[in-house]
Amino acid sequence: MPRLRTVPGPTDHVVVVGAGLAGLSAALRLVGAGREVTVIERADTPGGRAGLLTDGGYRFDTGPTVLTMPDLIADALDCVGERLEDWLDLIPVDPLYRAFYPDGSHLDVRADPDAMATEVERVCGPAEAAGYRRYVDFVSKLYRYEMADFIDRNIDSPFDLLTPNLARLAAIGGFRKLAPKVRQFLHDPRTERVLSFQSMYAGLSPYDALAIYAVIAYMDSVAGVYFPKGGMHAVPPALAGAADKHGVRFCYGTEVTRVEVVGGRAVAVHTAAGERIPADVVVLNPDLPVAYRDLLPASVTPRRVRRLRYSPSCFLLLVGSRATYAQTTHHTIHFGRAWKGVFRELIDERRLMGDPSILVTNPTYSDPALAPSGRQSYYVLAPTPNLDAGIDWAPIGPRYRDELVGHLERMGYVGFGDAIEVEHATTPADWAARGMERGTPFAAAHTFFQTGPFRPTNVAPKVAGVVFAGSGTRPGVGVPMVLLSGRLAAERILGPNPDYRSRAWR
Repeated sequence: MPRLRTVPGPTDHVVVVGAGLAGLSAALRLVGAGREVTVIERADTPGGRAGLLTDGGYRFDTGPTVLTMPDLIADALDCVGERLEDWLDLIPVDPLYRAFYPDGSHLDVRADPDAMATEVERVCGPAEAAGYRRYVDFVSKLYRYEMADFIDRNIDSPFDLLTPNLARLAAIGGFRKLAPKVRQFLHDPRTERVLSFQSMYAGLSPYDALAIYAVIAYMDSVAGVYFPKGGMHAVPPALAGAADKHGVRFCYGTEVTRVEVVGGRAVAVHTAAGERIPADVVVLNPDLPVAYRDLLPASVTPRRVRRLRYSPSCFLLLVGSRATYAQTTHHTIHFGRAWKGVFRELIDERRLMGDPSILVTNPTYSDPALAPSGRQSYYVLAPTPNLDAGIDWAPIGPRYRDELVGHLERMGYVGFGDAIEVEHATTPADWAARGMERGTPFAAAHTFFQTGPFRPTNVAPKVAGVVFAGSGTRPGVGVPMVLLSGRLAAERILGPNPDYRSRAWR
């Protein structure tokens, strides 16, 4: 096993900038290992991208809505001797998704392979159900081969990838393109779409992504989806509460303006209020390119970071409503007639979808307490280009909102616009104002040369004592990945923990 690169010198006092999921994951592991930890967060509450908006008795999650692999949360809490069930009440989401198609059919995605095969047979026939079972076997192998060696691991060199699992991945076709690989198992466009759209999370079309990204489908559609009672925002306060209980110091409402570097090493952070907080190590949880640009000397930003290619963004409409729709489940996906063209428009042509595919999440389906009695909340997400497209969202945003509401009403959400009591829209320009480079909450795209050892490293090459966590660094985008990034960041400070994998992946 190659020697892991760790932070040299003293590591007794660690300052974590940002109380997002990755920063909190790192803080729990560090305090559990005996480090003195201070978390500095510019907002008044923890959460980062997993934020909370309250209005008129409604509680809206402003970031991710899909929680998979909760064992990663349990593992972070276990680092300080806490149990997940004492901090969070997780509700299994069933079906995981309900997918609607232009021909009027729908398919409920379920985590249990037998139940899902029955559903696929109902909608698409027995041959497709048999293909689905073979696909589950394929993505399960991907998960086993990828996780320990390529995702749940700090990688300092491409040579670190030379393990027996690399050969196994190649043998099963993990390095072929995703869409053709999926079609080896699934021949109905409906199953193909619902089991490959997840590549959008990685910023890629399934026609361009490698088949290894089908592991996202495993996390999403095989391992199961959960919803925390109180909403997704319940997760960061739980992690922060456990960290606080075990001695982590939190400074909320405090903005870090720069990392002080002396002799090539980080020695302190400075706040907007003029406070200097000394540190042996600084963990930066803001979006990695933003952290380089705003908090570190310009001379230390790697050329690769300046040249990153970014994922598409999204338009998000949060709605508190008087209307209930019988066709919705917790997560409902509406696929347009276009499929390959959607990715061409968003990624290659950098323009809005002509025939939108959208996600409608109805959190009150699982937790009615998130809205006033008799009311519903809706989280409507439509993929868009990022700010590289040059779209002026000040005039376009309100028009796109109206188009989206009209589209929903044509898809069966009768009276959606008239039933709205409160609403909040987030455009790519708003994501950028919240500190997300190029206005995308999905960070740098997972192209081949921005993945694994080629993704920006979580240790600053030119500044000792600076470690990164979050979706902009390794392993990448998604709630499981950012929780892992906190562990990998902590490992850069503490050294490897060989016991972890036996707990997290058993």
